[in-house]
Amino acid sequence: MLNACGLKDALRDSCKQKNKIKRILLGGVSEMKSRKVLVLGTGKSGICATKQILSLGGEVILYDSNAELDKLQLLKNFDKKAQVTVIAGELKPADLIQVDLAVISPGIPLDKPFVKMLDTAKIPIWGEIELAYQSSKGKLCAVTGTNGKTTTVSLIGEILQEEYEDTHICGNIGNPYTAEALETKDDSATVLEVSSFQLETIMDFHPHVSCITNITPDHLDRHKTMKNYARVKEGIALNQTEEDYIVLNYDDPELKKFGKRKSLKPKVIWFSTSHILKQGLYYKEPNIHYVNDGTDEVLLDVHETNLLGAHNYENIMCAIAVCMHMDVPMKKILKAVKNFKPVEHRIEFVRERNGVRYYNDSKGTNPDAAIKALLAMPGPTILIGGGYDKEIPFDDWCKLFEGRVKYLILIGQTRNIIADCAKKYGFTNVVFAEDMEEAVKAGAAYAEAGDYVLLSPACASWGMFKNFEERGRIFKECVNAL
Repeated sequence: MLNACGLKDALRDSCKQKNKIKRILLGGVSEMKSRKVLVLGTGKSGICATKQILSLGGEVILYDSNAELDKLQLLKNFDKKAQVTVIAGELKPADLIQVDLAVISPGIPLDKPFVKMLDTAKIPIWGEIELAYQSSKGKLCAVTGTNGKTTTVSLIGEILQEEYEDTHICGNIGNPYTAEALETKDDSATVLEVSSFQLETIMDFHPHVSCITNITPDHLDRHKTMKNYARVKEGIALNQTEEDYIVLNYDDPELKKFGKRKSLKPKVIWFSTSHILKQGLYYKEPNIHYVNDGTDEVLLDVHETNLLGAHNYENIMCAIAVCMHMDVPMKKILKAVKNFKPVEHRIEFVRERNGVRYYNDSKGTNPDAAIKALLAMPGPTILIGGGYDKEIPFDDWCKLFEGRVKYLILIGQTRNIIADCAKKYGFTNVVFAEDMEEAVKAGAAYAEAGDYVLLSPACASWGMFKNFEERGRIFKECVNAL
């Protein structure tokens, strides 16, 4: 069976038909009529992709591997006369008869047997963002990276709204690109958060400005190796040209190497919190500087913003660099940066009770993100962590506990793994909790005035919660119920 990267190459080889499909999509209803598209996945992404295809006049086979799927409930998402057929359980070769194109939801691994069957049948496979891209208009910028994507994209979106009347903020941030693509116009501006899962299946996807915030271990249960993971992330620049731009983190070793490759076509814009750059953006307490052609200009004092921590100063520099090259005047950029409020679930202040401040960092779904949240806490911290095991080591996170964390409260599948790792580095103030309510009550019991209680799990939410948003909401409900 092909692995993810091997399949990507195979998909490219099997997509000689893609120009025909592109003509079908861009040709509108007349050319799309009676064309059959298989949509793999019935979540939000799959439903939005189906609606886009239907609006172009196509016919959809909507597939989910869950044999217990409630088909009638699913069909309520569409008009009664919509040309949608639902298949649940096993996908058979006979189901692929006359299928012109398959659109795969990002949550489906590319090594699934039914994906291999599509490749064998030489049916072009697109991801949801590729489908949306083929129908979108206007200026496009895209952001990927292990951490910082959501804050950066949200900030870029607010900046773009200062300049563009029609701005679209979408992608992995929670609003699928397919839900917005047909609404874009020639004078629109779109900012897109792109995950590694989505980048596995791009073909023509081509942002004018791209950005990679950082690359640290994540999703190794799917990508298997860091080399594969980095290669997929760096694919955001695959179709960019010398007329385009890519914003990269100078402090990230992988990106520093990537940005200096001769094969990389777009112009590189660097940012750094650790180095004074000769060209690009850098942070030196308390200011963010922009250096261009030998001129070093102070753009703003970070204390004028509402964001906390060095990682957020990276996010600000990313957003400034992207929006400069989306033709937004600097005055408007800085106004939006100063007014921007932190996004929900990312070092989000919840409340202060008895002199203890509570922060929700449910978006911290890997150790690197959790490290940034812990370092942002100004005082002694009671840390709530644990969750689904993505097979990522916790050593770098656990090394920081001594002297910073008073108590570590653990939940979920990884609690024993994290506890053992913390013990290896001499940290033993560990408490197990069965659910979020118990964890929050334990945090309140151990905290004293001047302390911080931080939910920053370093793990995905699956198993205990539907997603990190639900985990964060429940944390906030428990905190407010104290």
